[in-house]
Amino acid sequence: MFPEYAFGIRDENMQMMVDEVRAKGADLVVCLSHNGFDVDKQMAGIVTGIDVILSGHTHDALPEPLLVGKTIIVASGSNGKFVSRVDLDVRNGQMMGFRHKLIPIFSDVIEPDAEVAKVIDAQRAPYESELREVIGRTAENQTLYRRGNFNGTWDDLICNALIEERDADIALSPGVRWGPSILPGQDITREDIWNVTSMSYGEAYRTEMTGEFLHIVLEDVADNLFNPDPYYQQGGDMVRVGGLGYRIDINKPQGQRITEMTLLKTGEKIESAKTYTIAGWASVNEGTEGPQIWDLVENHIRKQGTILLDPNNSVEVIGA
Repeated sequence: MFPEYAFGIRDENMQMMVDEVRAKGADLVVCLSHNGFDVDKQMAGIVTGIDVILSGHTHDALPEPLLVGKTIIVASGSNGKFVSRVDLDVRNGQMMGFRHKLIPIFSDVIEPDAEVAKVIDAQRAPYESELREVIGRTAENQTLYRRGNFNGTWDDLICNALIEERDADIALSPGVRWGPSILPGQDITREDIWNVTSMSYGEAYRTEMTGEFLHIVLEDVADNLFNPDPYYQQGGDMVRVGGLGYRIDINKPQGQRITEMTLLKTGEKIESAKTYTIAGWASVNEGTEGPQIWDLVENHIRKQGTILLDPNNSVEVIGA
């Protein structure tokens, strides 16, 4: 969708840039990266001359930096949960040592900056009542969260909404981790829903796939995540599924990781030649049609009132 841009892993370009700034007299080279931690780790072993990589994308929060050769990799989590402080001892064009601290952020005990808070309040003011409207509530023993390589409870809720609101057999939700958690017994506001669904391609599609094609989709996503070469890991986590169970062996080669696919509502094995109705969202295909996912999830939560999800044990992971 962005024909003027190209994306790729280009070690040669990175090395040229590092060499260029070193030649111009840089005593310290810091790379602000959105590669993901594993890719940064591999790159640090190939590209020489980078002192510090501030790593993003995979949301890792490391208590201590990882040292690869002479490069330190710092990963500070996501959603403003942590700030990393790094003190560097740089002498004669070399980093001689460092100190690091991963600092947790407790927002309820830190006084907001008055000037910044005023700007934020002014931007939110026209939408405040819409944002704060209560749509539902979590049960007293239900936490809604998004974390890890496979489904979280927010993902389960979104998948349930897709299946019921789009009358589908199986739901697919993107393998993303962003969005804060909702605690037990807490109101779910419209803003909470937007926090876990808002994007520029949020149409909730409804389509048909054969069992064979569904298997190909899952295998392709799994290879993006579990390919043994980090440079072939294209980011994100395993697609979240609803209405479908399967077994995954992450150490198998592509095409052999996903087995025992099961349609949960019947308990029957997924048949390669059979067609299934699939609902999903965040498709990168142009021209995707359907209601916006945030509206669909809101409708589902309103109907439920109080959210209490069944435990999800439908994915068996081998080799993790």
